[in-house]
Amino acid sequence: MTTWELPTATSPYVVREGDAGLELAHWGRPVDVVAPRGSFETPADIAPLEFAAGGTRHAQFSELLVPGGGALRLVPGSVVHTGCRLRALLRDDDLGLEVELHVRTSRAHDVVERWAVVRASRPLVLHRAFGAGWNVPVGPGARVGTLVGAWSRECTPAEVDLPAGQLSIGSRQGITSHTYAPVVTLRSRDAEDAYGIALAWSGSWRLTVDAVPFREVVRVSGGVNDETSIELGAGEEFETPHLLGVWSPDGRAGVARAWHTYQRGLARGPEHRPIVHNSWYATTFDVRVEHQLALADAAADLGVEVFVVDDGWFRGRTSDRAGLGDWFVDGTKFPDGLEPLVKGVLERGMRFGLWVEPEAVNPDSDLYRAHPDWVHRPLLTLRNQYVLDLGKPEVEAWAGETLRRLLTEHPISYLKWDMNRAITLGGSIAHTRAYHRLMRMLREEFPHVTVEACAGGGGRVDNAVLALADVVWPSDETGPRDRLAIQHGFLSAYPPHVMSSWVTGEPDRLDTEPASLEFRFVVAMAGVLGSGADLLAWTPAERDRARELVALYREIRPVVHTGAVTRHGTPADPAYAVQYSTDDQTVLLAWRRPGAGPLRVPVGDGVVEVPFRLAPDCDVVVLDYA
Repeated sequence: MTTWELPTATSPYVVREGDAGLELAHWGRPVDVVAPRGSFETPADIAPLEFAAGGTRHAQFSELLVPGGGALRLVPGSVVHTGCRLRALLRDDDLGLEVELHVRTSRAHDVVERWAVVRASRPLVLHRAFGAGWNVPVGPGARVGTLVGAWSRECTPAEVDLPAGQLSIGSRQGITSHTYAPVVTLRSRDAEDAYGIALAWSGSWRLTVDAVPFREVVRVSGGVNDETSIELGAGEEFETPHLLGVWSPDGRAGVARAWHTYQRGLARGPEHRPIVHNSWYATTFDVRVEHQLALADAAADLGVEVFVVDDGWFRGRTSDRAGLGDWFVDGTKFPDGLEPLVKGVLERGMRFGLWVEPEAVNPDSDLYRAHPDWVHRPLLTLRNQYVLDLGKPEVEAWAGETLRRLLTEHPISYLKWDMNRAITLGGSIAHTRAYHRLMRMLREEFPHVTVEACAGGGGRVDNAVLALADVVWPSDETGPRDRLAIQHGFLSAYPPHVMSSWVTGEPDRLDTEPASLEFRFVVAMAGVLGSGADLLAWTPAERDRARELVALYREIRPVVHTGAVTRHGTPADPAYAVQYSTDDQTVLLAWRRPGAGPLRVPVGDGVVEVPFRLAPDCDVVVLDYA
């Protein structure tokens, strides 16, 4: 039997030739499937196929379905293997369909990337077109970890014991959503290793974990939400969203660190992870040049690197009911244009940034009055706005021209791209593809511009976004104790160098224990530090303390953004810490609740006792090994 080995940084991904197609042979563990007794399953139902179709399989879950259910009979074709790449063909000549499977690895990390390209020689409808079937050898059954949530409660860890049956998570919202993150972890009940599967897609999606009773392999499949049919004309093709998989011998913590290693490879230079002050909480829609410059004075004094003007700067925008879509500087608020504010920010030694929401439009806007046919149907307002249909070429072209105009007319080097509502009825694949193209255009044509991705908080965070944006906004919740819990879950799947986090004066919604100014800062230091507070309301003593904490963050930032992350406990514990370690330095960010005792954290071969000298409820400890 022919096998093909694709190397990763520490363990190979090995596939083999099978009668029904490509099979997994080894991934972290060997994959040996024992055929069950009985005659109701075909060999394709039992084999650990890399990709299966309904009709090739009869009893078990398949990644590809067409009308008629049992119509597809995929026959294995050629396999091309070169180092870290593999391409295999499957064909159904009777139906005029070809599936090209792709597997890609790298010696720089442990992530395996997989996807499929489906081609039709005659018109065809795909009822499901997932990108891959991951055969995870943790069975029978598995412990499945997910990240669940809601607006302001994103990335809450949840783990279920799945002895048999299916667990399905996803989004019908046209964005990845606040409800589920497109990532799962799997482990067996008695082993220390673990697997992670993630979907790199920013629209409606589905991940399905299938634990067939008494089987050694648990199957994970995913892709575009399978309530959406895909129509292919003769000669057309559909490339599925890419899926990522990783194995670690060090359990769930090792899976998180493996994700971070891969995601750091997607990042641009450190200049794209600056300390930001965002004006929203201090001004909301009341944007005035003098007030913004006063905030800029205070921000520059603290050591902020970028000043971002949030919502409210464009024409007709006095509330969230009007103006969205009319991306021209408001002449009433800025009678001399944006130049005096931009010049003032630059003269204070900071870069200048703007907030935009290019996918949405208010009914009360010049854009909507001119182009009512540009929005997704039906006409249902959420947050007083519609969603523009980027899947229409003319709408995508308008969005691209608008962004190019803004970034060419003004010296903007930071762009916060927001999206504050779902796309009605699940949206479209074309909309998501266009969003990705526009984000790619920003990176290619304006490489000096840092892009922050946001969707009403953490509504659009996935590995496709991480490959196109520099930082992401994990949640609109900025109360420090609630935010700490969100960040704890976020770090299990995504890295600290993309985790934008602000110091604000906002209260917690759930965990209302008091927190010091230092506590707020140390929470925000756990990722990409920013500020959203009304700095003009701070006392001189608070500004002095903030200046010291910003300087401390500058010292530890390289370790926080590049070090291996270890979380000690959970934010619900009396004391909790996040550790960042490079070869020569460790940074510990630690928090505790009132009355809790000292925190002892294992570091290397010893134990560090956190002294809590920064403030009674938090501290930063730096250990040097040089």
